[in-house]
Amino acid sequence: MSSKENCRNELRTAIRQLSDRCLYAASKWAAEQLVGIEQDPAKFTPANTRFQRGSSSIRRRFRTDESTSTPNSGVLYVSTPIMEEDEVVDGDFYLLAKTYFDCREYKRAAHVLRDQIGKKSVFLRCYALYLAGEKRKEEEMIELEGPLGKSGAVNSELVSLERELSTLRKNGTIDPFGLYLYGLVLKEKGSENVARSVLVESVNSYPWNWSAWSELQSLCTKVDTLNSLNLNNHWTKNFFLASAYQELRMPNEALEKYEYLQSTFSFSNYIQAQIAKVKYSLREFEQVEAIFEELLRNDPFRVEDMDMYSNVLYSNECFSALSYLAHRVFLTDKYRPESCCIIGNYYSLKGQHEKSVVYFKRALKLNKNYLSAWTLMGHEFVEMKNTPAAVDAYRRAVDINPCDYRAWYGLGQAYEMMGMPFYALHYFRKSVFLQPSDSRLWIAMAQCYETDQLRMLEEAVKCYKRAANCNDREAIALHQLAKLHCELGRLEEAAFYYKKDLDRMETEEREGPNMVEALLFLAQYYKGQKRFEDAEVYCTRLLDYTGPEKETAKNLLRGMRIAQSSFPSMDVEHFPP
Repeated sequence: MSSKENCRNELRTAIRQLSDRCLYAASKWAAEQLVGIEQDPAKFTPANTRFQRGSSSIRRRFRTDESTSTPNSGVLYVSTPIMEEDEVVDGDFYLLAKTYFDCREYKRAAHVLRDQIGKKSVFLRCYALYLAGEKRKEEEMIELEGPLGKSGAVNSELVSLERELSTLRKNGTIDPFGLYLYGLVLKEKGSENVARSVLVESVNSYPWNWSAWSELQSLCTKVDTLNSLNLNNHWTKNFFLASAYQELRMPNEALEKYEYLQSTFSFSNYIQAQIAKVKYSLREFEQVEAIFEELLRNDPFRVEDMDMYSNVLYSNECFSALSYLAHRVFLTDKYRPESCCIIGNYYSLKGQHEKSVVYFKRALKLNKNYLSAWTLMGHEFVEMKNTPAAVDAYRRAVDINPCDYRAWYGLGQAYEMMGMPFYALHYFRKSVFLQPSDSRLWIAMAQCYETDQLRMLEEAVKCYKRAANCNDREAIALHQLAKLHCELGRLEEAAFYYKKDLDRMETEEREGPNMVEALLFLAQYYKGQKRFEDAEVYCTRLLDYTGPEKETAKNLLRGMRIAQSSFPSMDVEHFPP
C-alpha cells in the first residue's frame, strides 16, 4: 500500500474518532488534509475529480526547483496503531451526552455520563466540564469588566479535572484524548513543563489530533524547547514542525517543510494558506496576494486566514479588492472575528477610523484573544491620536503573544508620539529582536536615536545600515545615511550614499526632492574635490529643475569655469534657461 493510501486510511479513521469526541476543529483539519491528498491518476481522471483546479499552478509559480525540493517518494510514513473503541455497554448514554454537548449544554452532558467508565465517555464528561468552566469564565469576565476588559476570572473546573486526570494517568487508564485534555488543563494552570510532556505523550500515541499539536506548539516559544521534544516520526510531525518554525520566525525552514508536504498533500488549501503566511512574513506581498486569490477561487466561502489577505490589500491600497473581500465575508459570516477585522481594515483604508475601531471591538467580543484585532485597533488609536488607548491595546496584544513584533513596534510608536524616546527605544529594540529582517523597524529605531533628547547619531547610522541591508522598499535608509554622514562631517561617506541613493532612484524612475538634494550635494562635493567633469554632470542635470537649485547650479558652473584656467571661457547663458 502506498504512503498516500496509508495517509488516506489513517485520516478517514481519525475524522470519525475526532468527531465522536466532539473535537471538531481537529476533525475539520484532518478532513481538509484528506481531500488535499493528490488523487491517484489511475483512479481519478480530470473529468471526475473536483481538484482539477488552479492551486497546482500556484505551486508551479512559487515552489523552488523541483530537483532540489520535494522528493518524489512523498512524506515520511511510520505506521501508528489505530486506537480501538471501547464503547459498547454505555453507547446509548454516550449518544445522549454527545447530543447535549452539541447543543452546548455541557453540564447536562457531563451529568449523563457521571457513572460511565469507558474511556470515550470519561473523556467527553471531562471535556464537557472543562468547556462548562470556560463558558462560565467568559460570562464572569463580561459581568465584571466588560467584554474587552481584564478580569481575574478562572475556570472553576480546573482543580477537579487536574486531580481526576492525574489519577487516571498514574493508573494507566487514560487514552490519548484524555492526555490532550490533561495537557490543556495543565497549561491553563501554568504548569508548562508538565503540560509539554503530557502533550508529547498524547501526540505520540495518537498523532492525528491537530488540536493537541497546536497546544504543544503554543508551549514551544524557543527553538531549544522545540528541539528537546521527543516526537515520533509520523507524517503529522512535519505539519507541526512547519507551523512551529513559522511561529519561531524561521520562515525558510517552514517553507521547506510545507513544500516537502506538498508532494503528498498537493491540493491542501491549508498548506497553501500557510505558505501565504510565510511569504507574508517575508514581505513578498505580490505572491501572497496571488495565493489568496487562488484560494478564494477554489473555496469562495473561506473566511479563515482572509484577514491576512485584507492586510496585504490594505498595504497595497487596493480599495476595490478590499471592498469586494469585505462584502464577501460579510455575506458569508459577518460574526466571525476574521470578518470583523477585514471590515475594520476596509474602513481604516477609507480613513473612517472610528468605524474601524467599532469592528475591531466587535471582533474582540467574539474572541477576546484575537491578536490581530488588538494590534490593528492600536494602529487605529494611533491614527486618532488617542495614545493612551493605543498603548492599552498594544499591551493586551503582547500579553496574548509576547512574540508579536507588530505590537511592540506599535508601543514604540505610541511612546514616540508622547515624546518619550527612551521608552520608545526600549520597545523598538524588542520588535527588532523578534523581526530583524524588517527594515521599517530599524528605520524607526534610527529615527528614535536622532531625536533631540537622544542625539545618538552613531547608533542611528548603524540602524540605517541594517535597514539598507534588509531590502528597504521605502528607500529611506540610504538617503538618511547620506544626510547623517554629511552632518557628522564625513563627506566621502555622504557622497557614497548619495550616489547609491541616486542610482536607485534612477533605476526605479523616481523623482522628488531627494533626487534634487543628492544632485546638489554631489555637484558641490565633486567641485570641492576639483573633479570638475563629474561636478558639471550633476550641475547640468540640476538645470532641468525650476527653483533655487537651478540658480545654484548656474553659480556652480560659473565658479568652475573661473577656477579652470585651462577650460575655455564660456558664458553660462549658453546653457538652457
